[in-house]
Amino acid sequence: ELENSSDSSSSNSEDEEEAPVNEWDLGRFLMQQMQLPVVHLGSTCKVVEALLENLVHACHVITLGTALLHLEPCIGVGSAFEGWSPRGDPVYSLLVPVKPPTGHCFCMELGAAGELPARCGRVRVELECVCSRQRLLGDVQCLLHRDEDEQGRDEGPCLLQNLCSHSYLDAEKTARWLQLVVTNAWLLLPASHRCHLTVLPSLRSCKLRLENVSRRALCIEIFLGVQEGDSGVFLTSQEAEAGLSNSTTWQESCAVPEVLFFRLVAKQAPRDSCHLTCLKLFVHLLEGTGFSIDCLKTVLMHLLTITPLSGWHRGHLLECMDEFLQYLQGCLEQKQLHHFFLGNEKVPKEVLLPLDFRTANPLNLFQHLQQEPEAYAQAQREFSEL
Repeated sequence: ELENSSDSSSSNSEDEEEAPVNEWDLGRFLMQQMQLPVVHLGSTCKVVEALLENLVHACHVITLGTALLHLEPCIGVGSAFEGWSPRGDPVYSLLVPVKPPTGHCFCMELGAAGELPARCGRVRVELECVCSRQRLLGDVQCLLHRDEDEQGRDEGPCLLQNLCSHSYLDAEKTARWLQLVVTNAWLLLPASHRCHLTVLPSLRSCKLRLENVSRRALCIEIFLGVQEGDSGVFLTSQEAEAGLSNSTTWQESCAVPEVLFFRLVAKQAPRDSCHLTCLKLFVHLLEGTGFSIDCLKTVLMHLLTITPLSGWHRGHLLECMDEFLQYLQGCLEQKQLHHFFLGNEKVPKEVLLPLDFRTANPLNLFQHLQQEPEAYAQAQREFSEL
């Protein structure tokens, strides 16, 4: 599977590189995008998810008995798991939710919505009483109410001492811990005899390069997340576009709701819908500009909820592209593009969000254009070149 998927990815990359953006060879590019083997992308996603499930289980074996983090089943997120990928070989991104060990609890401190596309927050780690469990089962010790003569004992790695800074979960420390655990856990898997795993340098996540005997490779990124209630929204260790200067600051991510939203659209849209082709086209054309992938994806999600899905038939691709351009132009002129999940009543009810999301004030992703005239002028120039 690894070899086949990489062959297809490599050939697609080479084909795409023959058609530079500035040549505007639209007909050829559209044919390439409509003929891409989406089936192989989906099958590779399943293989990657299965492999990561086994890897997470091996991590459980290694960390058994430690008072560090508990890793939950991984969740595929990002473009590949949404059914598309930008130019080149895709990076398979997976979110691994974490839970505190027994005797600890997470307390979230979320910042108010501000200028950043996604809100940020911190995860405070606190001790909680488990005296009743200690008396009944005897399998744990209450760290909150230990006797004085027990407090000096070395109980092994501790979450607060090893993975926190000033009682807050540290994204950089947890990333280094995960990289070490994954490196050792990989040796327990049968796949380690057939594939070589390299842990790549990364400050806040675990980036892996998996290469088989034929030197075909997959790139995988694992980042950790703390779930907000029962919703699909997480505070994640993933690096924000603008960068996060404090290692105890975690980015609020809607990556899981985005995957769910695109899967719901795929069930309701025509079988040969062109909405993902349209997105990939504009990501290709606006590569290297101030219009990020998240920005263009937000435009598409809004359009998919305000226009009939039947209109995204493959035969209407040029009309859909024109509608996409007009929507983006309107947002640019008004310097206003609303976050899709915050304060948006059109988000399908099947997408689980925190209670305050649906009642929140809309968050303007183009607020920086209102405050920075030079950035706005640059965005206008880049848009006019389309």
